Amino acid sequence: MDVIATAGHVDHGKSTLVRALTGMEPDRWEEERRRGLTIDLGFAWTTLPGGRRLAVVDVPGHERFVGNMLAGVGSVPAALVVVAADDGWSAQTAEHVAVLDALGVRHGLLAVTKADLADPGPALADATERLAGTSLGRLPAVAVSARSGAGVPELTAALEGVLAALPAPDPAAAVRLWVDRAFTIRGAGTVVTGTLAAGTVRAGDRFALGDREVTVRGLQSLGAPVESATATARVALNLRGVAVEEIARGDALLTPGAFRRTAELDVSLATPTEDRLPAELVVHIGSATVSARVRPLDGSALRLRLSAELPLRVGDRLLLRDPGARRVLGADVRDVDPPELRRRGAARSRGAELAGQPAGEAGALADLTRRRFVRRADFVAMGWPVPADATEVGPWLIAPGLADELAARVPQVVARYRQLRPLETGPPIAVLRSALELPDADLVPAVVRPPLALRDGRVVAGSAGLPPHVQRAVDEVRARLAGAPFAAPEAPDLVAAGLGPRELAAAVRDEQLVRIAEGIYLAPGVAEEARRRLAGLPQPFTLSDARKAWDTTRRVAVPLAEWLDARGVTVRQPDNTRRLR
Repeated sequence: MDVIATAGHVDHGKSTLVRALTGMEPDRWEEERRRGLTIDLGFAWTTLPGGRRLAVVDVPGHERFVGNMLAGVGSVPAALVVVAADDGWSAQTAEHVAVLDALGVRHGLLAVTKADLADPGPALADATERLAGTSLGRLPAVAVSARSGAGVPELTAALEGVLAALPAPDPAAAVRLWVDRAFTIRGAGTVVTGTLAAGTVRAGDRFALGDREVTVRGLQSLGAPVESATATARVALNLRGVAVEEIARGDALLTPGAFRRTAELDVSLATPTEDRLPAELVVHIGSATVSARVRPLDGSALRLRLSAELPLRVGDRLLLRDPGARRVLGADVRDVDPPELRRRGAARSRGAELAGQPAGEAGALADLTRRRFVRRADFVAMGWPVPADATEVGPWLIAPGLADELAARVPQVVARYRQLRPLETGPPIAVLRSALELPDADLVPAVVRPPLALRDGRVVAGSAGLPPHVQRAVDEVRARLAGAPFAAPEAPDLVAAGLGPRELAAAVRDEQLVRIAEGIYLAPGVAEEARRRLAGLPQPFTLSDARKAWDTTRRVAVPLAEWLDARGVTVRQPDNTRRLR
């Protein structure tokens, strides 16, 4: 399906043309038909002779209803600009065309209506020349009389050509459906309508609506039920999970996680202006309208602080409107999560940075380099493609080369930590994370390279060991245990050897001793040796049997037996005997 918006004339010339083209009445309200004045958005559709299905969004022309007009054109890729032969170019036509130009609309058709009442030539020539200086350029043009039908076949043929030239939308893209109507249908509940500009909607799909999730119970397109609709299309969605009072024009249904809601963003004016901007402007995108505080940065760059969050992406085109001056400006979203501007001159520096930032993957690379680290899902939701050179670690993206740069600093951090704490094998992960200013501990493995390694929550060197005097004392203890593996040294013997609590803890971390209980230290491999000796006993066995098999004292046997129970080597029975598991 193709969708086009009418624009240009204040009276019923547009609506009459839409009726002649589609056979449908676009004006939905009795007051509109009585006054001959389009007040709100109107909708109609038809099948062109070539088979294309065309939906028409008829927007108001009068200046008092410019907000409604903007809600209708924001998501539509092409425009049918209507000028009456007897009235010619009007202030409302100029305002509509200024909006289309600010939005960057490049596809359209000029229709000069009421050709039966006046010579269409002058109006056609004047409008063609005026449009040539806008984003629409030199449009194909047709003179038509909706009353007599003259020119209507030529109009449909010209529409076929315009629609054939439209770029194909991405059917797999994330959905952002701006709601332009919300109402209820008895027996169905809440229904919303909008122009699907990208992606596909299916019955059963779930979408984010603010901070809630809603489900599509069913959908229609051009008045008929369908299982799915693919952009570009006019759709009506029957929603589950929201009351009609909780949704309104300007809300958006979003693919969950695909868009970032923001109230602060950086933009660049599509066309720089020398005029001073007011401190507050009205921002339009899709069918949404919010006010915004404006802070000039440098050149054509601005920082906007919105009165309410909007789901935006880098590359979105906004329309900035100054109601007091009846002026509209187009602005491209450059950053939906901009940096704070704290230092003197930061605004000017930020403006210069945006001026030099390219688009596409090169722009994504520049943005990632500035951020250093960012979650992949957040980066994509901002509207950036993932740079091919980015380093991916779990859910994180790291700027190219940054992981290597940080890895080169890790040995210095480890050496400094061991210098201050020689009894510890290396800094805990939290210490290294803080030293390198990493946003998440999950990033630590990406910067720890051989001969360094992660062990027991610390960053250790392969050659890391205990201080020489501590190592000598531990070696002596292990030499004694080699002949009597369960003869744990007494506390006074450990102290006399120079092994206090800190030294013993370091030996345990270095896996040179095993702590069985307070004051009980044995050599690594003690669990296997204990099991081997217990395997020679009748099962189950008593603690006394185990003590004799281990050739040790009750001081060691009791905590050792409990230590083996805790590790699943042995199982304690109700009668206090034990057996091997």
